[in-house]
Amino acid sequence: MNKILDNPTSALEGLLFDGIFIAAGGFGPCGIPELLIDAIREAGTKDLTIASNNCGVDDFGLGLLLKTKQIKRMISSYVGENAEFMRQYLSGELELEFNPQGTLAERMRAGGAGIAGFYTKTGVGTVVSKGKELKVFDGEVFVLETGIVADLSIVKAWKADTSGNLIFRKTARNFNPPAATCGRICVAEVE
Repeated sequence: MNKILDNPTSALEGLLFDGIFIAAGGFGPCGIPELLIDAIREAGTKDLTIASNNCGVDDFGLGLLLKTKQIKRMISSYVGENAEFMRQYLSGELELEFNPQGTLAERMRAGGAGIAGFYTKTGVGTVVSKGKELKVFDGEVFVLETGIVADLSIVKAWKADTSGNLIFRKTARNFNPPAATCGRICVAEVE
């Protein structure tokens, strides 16, 4: 079966629903699946939960979904270059779960590998560990983090074959590989 489709809208057909949990690849404006993001915006899907390194900038990437108020909750590690993100978060319109960058990547990788959770030292003693299980190993405290399993992954790849295998390169190797693995379904935009 050929898994290559003509356009992002047809690739997402029948997959989107209000309240969907999406893992999105990319790092700032680099290696993001911008055509898939545009298709989600056009579909009008709302109450999205998105796990991604960041939420783009005001007028590009996931920032477009913030602008149309389609995102309800973000799981991110960096939010510093998006004024609309800050405005919505501070006004209570947007929920936010901060994750250290490596922890977020590992949560995606773990979820894709069927690992329910793992312990890490990152975040111990900070707001990141608040309300989470702590455990001592060899005299050091670790925090339990859960794997991320999303309904849908959207990623950007350099190449794809008709079986759905993806090759990532350059900056698109950032969060795209872990995001690709943690979705129950993965849709890739190819350069």
